[in-house]
Amino acid sequence: MRVNRRFAIAGLMGAAWFSTSAFGPEGKEIAIALQEGGTASWEIAAMQAAKLDEYHLIKIEVRGVADSKAGQVALQAGEVDAMLSDFVWVSSQRNQGADFAFVPHSLVVGGLMVNPAGPVKAVADLEGHTLAVAGGPVDKSYIILQAYFNAKTGKVLPDLINAEFGPPPLVNEMLTGGQAQAAMNFWHFNVRAQLAGMEQIISVKDMLADLGVSKQPPLLGWVFSEKVARKKKEAVQRFLDASFATKNRLLTDDAIWDTIRPQMKGAETDDALFIALRDAYRAGIVTSYGEADIQAATETYALLAKYGGSDVIGDKPDLAPGTFWAGYSK
Repeated sequence: MRVNRRFAIAGLMGAAWFSTSAFGPEGKEIAIALQEGGTASWEIAAMQAAKLDEYHLIKIEVRGVADSKAGQVALQAGEVDAMLSDFVWVSSQRNQGADFAFVPHSLVVGGLMVNPAGPVKAVADLEGHTLAVAGGPVDKSYIILQAYFNAKTGKVLPDLINAEFGPPPLVNEMLTGGQAQAAMNFWHFNVRAQLAGMEQIISVKDMLADLGVSKQPPLLGWVFSEKVARKKKEAVQRFLDASFATKNRLLTDDAIWDTIRPQMKGAETDDALFIALRDAYRAGIVTSYGEADIQAATETYALLAKYGGSDVIGDKPDLAPGTFWAGYSK
């Protein structure tokens, strides 16, 4: 029987692609919760643009959630396999009997923002002024600021300021509009504030270093249950490999940023904002995962326990064993 050579070659090429793509018989699937408009979506967009998901034989189903709380609920209900959260939440859950585990995703953190023409020039100057805070009274960056303020002045920050809590856009409006003399906001909103003329007088990273934390801890990471990690071992491993490969691409390749620029709200046509967001994101990219990261997180957790108490870390003061997943390293 004669076979048309052109169609035979095409068929072989198609079969080869199918067997090596995420959609082939060897591909694995994982469902992740992503906050709509969140910066983690940039990584997934870059991963898919560069076909690193296909290269690592992983098919990612993205399920949009309104905020981190909604993602936590979806994870707890088993509606998704993984989500982005912080290691403090994971530790608290483990201390309550859950089996969630954490692999670092980002080092990027915010800092204390002020109007350079205003009265606050240093952390000690906060006394008697209004501080706008995103994330609420138990925001980790706000707790770290309290620890730093106490170390520098010996005083209790919340007793001496007017703290106003609100969503990130409102926090920026309060700072730029003069209703607040300082602000603690999420890093990408701080970038926007800087472009509007505001100034960061100290970062959370530098506060932690001054407080004796050995290195910058990875506050955010991919979170999943150990049950899922056992049941979907290959899928979890491949997803994490693809995640770190994408991080390296974002760190080194300017062109990949052009492909994900439509995902960066407000930066689609604003070159200054685009470059500032890109560079700040790159500064927080995790390139490794090992014992030093766990040690830094343990030291940070101790500060959060001391200054934030049970409202922040739950009933147990120590980082729960197994919070950082031992099944992966980089």
